[in-house]
Amino acid sequence: MAFDETPALPATDARLDADAPLDVNALIADLRTLVECESPSSDPDALARSVELVARLGSAHLGVEPERLGIHLRWRLGGPTRVLVLAHHDTVWPLGSLETHPFGIHDGVLRGPGSFDMKTGLAMALHVLASLDDRTGVTLLVTGDEEVGSPSSRALIEDEARGADAAFVLEASADGGALKLERKGTSIYRVLIKGRAAHAGLEPEKGVNALVELAHQVLAVAALGDPELGTTVVPTVAAAGTTRNTVPAEAWFAVDVRARTVAEQERVDAAVRALTPVLPGGTFEIEGGINRPPLEPALSADLFARASRIAEASGLPALIGAAVGGASDGNFTAGVGTPTLDGLGAVGGGAHADDEHVLVDRIADRTALLRALIVDLVATR
Repeated sequence: MAFDETPALPATDARLDADAPLDVNALIADLRTLVECESPSSDPDALARSVELVARLGSAHLGVEPERLGIHLRWRLGGPTRVLVLAHHDTVWPLGSLETHPFGIHDGVLRGPGSFDMKTGLAMALHVLASLDDRTGVTLLVTGDEEVGSPSSRALIEDEARGADAAFVLEASADGGALKLERKGTSIYRVLIKGRAAHAGLEPEKGVNALVELAHQVLAVAALGDPELGTTVVPTVAAAGTTRNTVPAEAWFAVDVRARTVAEQERVDAAVRALTPVLPGGTFEIEGGINRPPLEPALSADLFARASRIAEASGLPALIGAAVGGASDGNFTAGVGTPTLDGLGAVGGGAHADDEHVLVDRIADRTALLRALIVDLVATR
């Protein structure tokens, strides 16, 4: 497939309006630089290179150095945080992905590993914040571990969000450019089962079969879902045993839980922890627990209404909203009670997949919307 090496937009699209001269071609150039710096969450060296690149780009655009917090960066642009702009620079793509999925644009579709999730959103944030005349109370937080559950950035995100008027999450949009008004909360478990080994042919009765216990517990866990409430409880990965002729002494399985409400998360958590062994002599322990609280609709409703009014007044495309099962760092900002609007980044599709892509002709209006939202909130003091 051929790609345009130097993509250009029509002159009428290159700048958003007279008050916000944001050069979309320059934004795409920065996006290319970000995409071509591969940054898998699992590779410390790659993340170190990526965080240095983001720090350089951000400093050039914003005129100030960030606070360096390991693989995370924070720009507080004046006063206590009132508007938190949240992005991440890590991706799910392993090193070498550029060889099979090179950056490029063809027929108005931009591709490259991490372009949709979420380096376009990161580039948008840098260009928007650089364009603001008044950045009082605006903070940009760029994290480096979102794709693996934000283990080292969660407290940082929650602390920064507390007391803010709004959190804008630059994750990619839902289908059709929809903003993400509701995200399910996630819980992650690993059930470790202990049995007793024995020879499977000579004296199996002397063993305690951890694989059989696993089967009982997998069925019990799977039954905890509630389709009517949108709660899913899914056993996902399992392992047991050592050899074909040995009663398994150990087994384990992983569980993925998604729930729309905190109450459902807590119900499932209590039920998982209340599981008891079925086989005499068997034992097990539970690792993990509630990982991300849900982004409930009440935390996004007012901001979505505000964004919709701004979009209409500015002649931008009408906004639509969606509820999604996937989680983001917006779950954490909502979890501490901060009004949160998610999915403000790229319009496209294929997150984490071979067809990951961004629609170039939507970058301008999404960037304009983000800028107008921040300007509106900063002006409301």
